[in-house]
Amino acid sequence: MARHGHMARSSPHDRAEGARRRGRAVARPLLSPRSVVGQMFFLQVVVVILVALASGTLLVLTLQHEEAQDAAHRSLSVAEGFADSPGVAAAITSPDAPLELQPQATAAMQGADVDFLTVVDQRGVRLTSSTPSLIGQPSDQDMAPLLAGQTVQSKTTGTLGPQYRAYVPVEASNGSVVGAVGAGVRTSSVSDTVNRQMPVVLGLAAAAIAVITAGAALISRRLLRQTHGLGPAEITRMYEHHDAVLHAAREGVVIVDGDGSLLLANDEAQRLLDLPEDAQGRPVRCLGLPPPIAQLLADNRAASDEVHLVGGRVLAINQRRTGADGGPPGSVATLRDSTELQALAGRAEAASGRLKLLYDASIGIGTTLDVRRTAEELGEVAVPEFADFTTVDLVDTVLSGEEPEEGAQRWFRRVSAAGVTAGHPLIPTGSRHRPLAAGPQLRGITSGRAVLEPDLRRSNEWWAEGQEQADRVVDHGITSLISAPLYARDTVLGVATFWRYEESGAFEADDLALAEELAARAAVCIDNARRFTKEHGMAVALQRSLLPNRLPDQGGLEVAYRYLPAQKNVGGDWFDVIPLPGARVALVVGDVVGQGLHAAVTMGRLRTAVHVFAALDLPPDELLAHMDELADRMDQEGGPPDSDEGIVGATCLYAVYDPVGRRFTMARAGHLPPALIGPDGAVRFLDLPAGPPLGVGGQPFEAAEVVVEEGSQLVLYTDGLVEERGRDIDEGLTRLARTLAVARGGPEEVCRTVLDALLPGRSADDTALLVARTRAVPPGRVARWEVPSDPAAVARVRAAVAARLEEWGLRETGFTTELILSELVTNAIRYADGPITVRLLLDRRLISEVSDASSTAPHLGHAAATDEGGRGMFLVAQLAERWGTRYTRDGKIIWAEQPLPPGYHPPQPAQPHPATHPT
Repeated sequence: MARHGHMARSSPHDRAEGARRRGRAVARPLLSPRSVVGQMFFLQVVVVILVALASGTLLVLTLQHEEAQDAAHRSLSVAEGFADSPGVAAAITSPDAPLELQPQATAAMQGADVDFLTVVDQRGVRLTSSTPSLIGQPSDQDMAPLLAGQTVQSKTTGTLGPQYRAYVPVEASNGSVVGAVGAGVRTSSVSDTVNRQMPVVLGLAAAAIAVITAGAALISRRLLRQTHGLGPAEITRMYEHHDAVLHAAREGVVIVDGDGSLLLANDEAQRLLDLPEDAQGRPVRCLGLPPPIAQLLADNRAASDEVHLVGGRVLAINQRRTGADGGPPGSVATLRDSTELQALAGRAEAASGRLKLLYDASIGIGTTLDVRRTAEELGEVAVPEFADFTTVDLVDTVLSGEEPEEGAQRWFRRVSAAGVTAGHPLIPTGSRHRPLAAGPQLRGITSGRAVLEPDLRRSNEWWAEGQEQADRVVDHGITSLISAPLYARDTVLGVATFWRYEESGAFEADDLALAEELAARAAVCIDNARRFTKEHGMAVALQRSLLPNRLPDQGGLEVAYRYLPAQKNVGGDWFDVIPLPGARVALVVGDVVGQGLHAAVTMGRLRTAVHVFAALDLPPDELLAHMDELADRMDQEGGPPDSDEGIVGATCLYAVYDPVGRRFTMARAGHLPPALIGPDGAVRFLDLPAGPPLGVGGQPFEAAEVVVEEGSQLVLYTDGLVEERGRDIDEGLTRLARTLAVARGGPEEVCRTVLDALLPGRSADDTALLVARTRAVPPGRVARWEVPSDPAAVARVRAAVAARLEEWGLRETGFTTELILSELVTNAIRYADGPITVRLLLDRRLISEVSDASSTAPHLGHAAATDEGGRGMFLVAQLAERWGTRYTRDGKIIWAEQPLPPGYHPPQPAQPHPATHPT
């Protein structure tokens, strides 16, 4: 790997050196006469040189011919022009002809680019000459044709050597020929002209040879890359090898031209497509191929691993178009026999599907601890990947969390039926039934293995289930099933049945293992849900038993409550309504941190403690202080013997309402503040001092008093109502305030509105909600007297009480009430200190109260037969329904309650009487 990595990271210098080496490797074979490219190159060079030589020679000859014609034409033109010049004929016949004509001839010869210009007379004697010594001598020109009026052109050799010349006759005015004018150009002058053009001709030939040779070299170099420097024999052998490989390959190759005609098909393609022997050159549409393949090959379109069925074979076809770079259009296709691979892929895909189904079952079954929901999840996983319908039947006692029944006569209940369609003829959900002994369900339960019925139409056992039911199922199209028992801890919980339509294919033996695995996983989850259901039911029952079953009878508040247990486990939320002496009512809401039986038991202990401390009539702050000490001791004691749990915290809010003064006295220990709804619908959260949770210790608790209007509603709640994971608690309090602002009606309506808005479903935490609407005791039902410390005042108190009872319509209770108040006032005068006050309160009971400044409480004693006293409190206890002592900041109050007569109706509220002061 390291070596490969080094090679892959070669330097630029190495790459350049490799390129130079490849260039030399290509250049050497280019000049080798043994290679096809070398032979073609040398042949091209020789042809180019021969063509260049032939072209140069032809060009020279052409130039010579053209120059000769030009010389003859120039000679004739000059001779004709001079012969036709004015005065030439007269000058020839004049005695001084040479003197007149010689200057003219010399000037004309120099201007006409000829080598000589000669004028002769009728006898042929030169009158002018380029060589003055020849004037007067006869010329070698034959005069006969000239005298006959003919022009004579010829190539001959004269005094100046070989030449092209022309003689033109000169006629007189009477038409007679008086002489002739001859002009000529030496052949050497023509050769000089051609010689001057030869460098250009040779240069052009050389340039043409160089350009053509370079082009041949480039073509040969490109051809060299394609042939790799091979010779003819090697290329022939290579093509023979390629042809052998092409036809020996186990993959079909088909080449089709742009018109859809077959150009090439190797042996494997011939076999796979079953082509005729004369297929080459024919249109592919005429070869009897299946239409999809013929269409694919004829269209020359690109294809990648397209699967086609040909003669029972599965062919994978890849096709690419040709001619994109300017070559002939067409396509090349390869064909691969994938029949076995397709079968293997099908089995692998089926195995992969089973694995995926098992994975989906592992994460999709048992997401909740609900028995019914777990059975439904089995159907959701199996349909439609494994079955068209899935039904789950459980032993009836499993649904309630009990151990499943044993024996063949046990009842099953259908708890789930999931399918690809809504309608089906199977037993509906919720029905109870007993599987028959011959049916597949009971056979599977008995054997402990899944039972396969591949074709229900041929199964005698299936028809034994019931002719009518079996007919409906088969007529619906369901023809195959697998029944798998649900076993957990060697106990039968039920049976799962998987059904398929006929068009989906019958179940096979391979499906039994998958059905058993699905059933086994579902059985474990159902058993866990069953045991949780049982434990959760016990916990909920315990929790319900620890909470108040009904609200106590009291008249100070109209109360409604809601308690919602947690969705998965019980918690430690609680509430209470506790009647107190003096028509007062205590409201309690608390929450133990955590969930489970330990939290429920702790909640019960704390609730009992609140009742005990409330019976002592402790103020809210003192009561919470005692609760804090109790919670701290419980925390030190720890949780259950097999657990390390203790009380990790508990919150509590304790409020006492006095209907006489419409006053709430409250204190809280780590609890959320209560909300107050005014009679006008305005909502506000009461700002109470926030004490620490119970069990933390070290911090005092503070009480606060709030005077409210009659008809106001106090809302107490636990954090399950406003807290939610992922949401700030302030947002929950804001939603609660908005909901309370739109709530209308009494406490029952408020509870319903709040839960519908904030908890439409089950909550993850316990929730307690307590709504109390205040009532007030009318002033006309309260009487109060200040009593001096004088035994004589007792009679006056009795008289005043009798008069007030007469006014309230309670004359028959007057004697008993007078006796009770006489004893209480007498004890106060005899044993207590400070001012003594008597209060008579008419509510649902008649309440008598005597208050003083002493903290010493009277005790119920048993006087001996010889004792003169000691029987007063015993008499009070016998006459009153309840009596007791409660302490205030200024002393104590001794109270006694009497029931009202049956059918008694209090008088309508009236103005309060002025306080009476007996003297």
